[in-house]
Amino acid sequence: MADDIPREPSRALGPCIAVILFYLLWFRWKDPSTEAALLMGGGMAILTWLTYMGSSYSGEGSKLHGLAPIIERMPTITKPDGHVHFRTKMSWTLGILILYFALTNVTMYGLGSNTIDLFVQYRAILAGASGSLMHLGIGPIVTGSIIMQLFTGAKIINLNLQDAKDKAIYQGTQKVLVVVMIFVESIPQVFGFLEPSAAVVGELGLTWARMAIITQLIIGSYLVFLMDEVVSKWGIGSGISLFIAAGVSQALFTGTLNWEPAPGTTDPNSPPTGTIPMVIWYIMNSSSRELMQGGYEAMLLAPPNPVVALVGTLIVFFVVVYVESSRIELPLAHGRVRGARGRYPIRLIYASVIPVILVSALLANVNMFAMLFWSHPTMSKWPIVGHNWMIGAFDVSDGNPVPTMGAAYYLNRVNGIQDWFLPLASEKYASSMTIGGVAHEPYQLVLHVIIYMGVMILGSMMFAKFWIETTNMGAQGVAKQIQGTGMQIPGFRRDPRIVEKVLERYIPTVTVFSGAMVGLLAAGGDMIGTTGQSSGTGVLLTVGIMIRTYEQIGKEQMMEMHPVLRQFFGEE
Repeated sequence: MADDIPREPSRALGPCIAVILFYLLWFRWKDPSTEAALLMGGGMAILTWLTYMGSSYSGEGSKLHGLAPIIERMPTITKPDGHVHFRTKMSWTLGILILYFALTNVTMYGLGSNTIDLFVQYRAILAGASGSLMHLGIGPIVTGSIIMQLFTGAKIINLNLQDAKDKAIYQGTQKVLVVVMIFVESIPQVFGFLEPSAAVVGELGLTWARMAIITQLIIGSYLVFLMDEVVSKWGIGSGISLFIAAGVSQALFTGTLNWEPAPGTTDPNSPPTGTIPMVIWYIMNSSSRELMQGGYEAMLLAPPNPVVALVGTLIVFFVVVYVESSRIELPLAHGRVRGARGRYPIRLIYASVIPVILVSALLANVNMFAMLFWSHPTMSKWPIVGHNWMIGAFDVSDGNPVPTMGAAYYLNRVNGIQDWFLPLASEKYASSMTIGGVAHEPYQLVLHVIIYMGVMILGSMMFAKFWIETTNMGAQGVAKQIQGTGMQIPGFRRDPRIVEKVLERYIPTVTVFSGAMVGLLAAGGDMIGTTGQSSGTGVLLTVGIMIRTYEQIGKEQMMEMHPVLRQFFGEE
């Protein structure tokens, strides 16, 4: 039992005192308001508790085993005891999808109109909807996964993920981190970004109005976490993938077919925002002379959804479909049943699209904290990092937090050819080089593209390697899986070590290549631009997710027809 784990409270004395001293020094230095003191005090109390639970553990293995009592008592979704029928899985998946769309349309109570979405540049990847209960989307879930993978890959966390007990602690600690990140990402939002409305402030007071918004953010984010668990355990695929695909598909649909003019447009003769209706409108309402003098150029290049963005979307779609279908197939033969043969496919995109999700979420968090350091009432006054343009300067005049300089600018997503190619190709588009009153030189645009693409490729390669190690998809894990089915590679002894050596020729190389490939595709799609502002990364993720979901549905139906295959897929 978790309550019986060995502890030595004296081991936790030093770390706990350090956390308490940090809070006292902060309190004396800042002389905060009652509201800020309560929020910070609550956070420090939780951190002190977690520090004690971990550092007081005196047993064998990682200190994370000390968190077992917390992990076991966390509200979570129980795993089914046996096989879940396909229809039941489909029902749960569709039900969660409908609930997700419903919650994205529930606006938070007490929210003012002058809100700033810190994640607007990455909304397609983080899912959710600005100002709704789903405002944080999958951000806390993915951030928790990033931290655990980085710590595990750097050997800071001493866990053997091949061991069932260590793997359970790893997954449980990740859930604890998700809850911590929900608080970390929720609390700063109400100080200058998700401001309460004047009416609610007059009714409840500023402190309680902010508390109400924070509470809704926490509840909504934890609902996302639980819905992800429901889909992962009772549905098909994962909730994270489902929410990303749903949000991007919605953006692509409206960006391609929306007949309405751009929001805020007062001219009744303005063209529609959807790509196809916009092209039809120009053809029907423009003469040949008008089309030659600028109509074709507007159709091809004018935001928000030019034809070139639709072309970019289709290019990413077909390239991803082609790459996803490419694979290396290892021949297999059953060790005891003569004539029983098969193949083990090693995909070119072996690590799937997960590395891109993790890199994009990491960049979203970098952008968020850079924004907080620049304009947050308290964090902007911190020494060194506060209001430091080298970390990132932002223009928030129109409620759209766009980095204008510093590291945040160079790490920010490239938003189509209008961000870099058009200003470099023609002086006509030189105004795009000025962001928030800050003029950029041509070399800065080129440097932005190079840095962003480099970070996407290298980051995806790194996370692909970490992902394979933490999901038992490495050569050793796959060799054991093949061995467990009774299959072997023809011409070799039936020994998992032999199979592992053969797989070592392919899996490490394909893993790194797959990470580089998805990073390049995502960055390339961002550079061309896509309809609905869904980003190349969003289109890449959606296509990859839909292909995997289709294959997962096929596998589920096959297991319904042939129950003996459940053991092969690890369902029983």
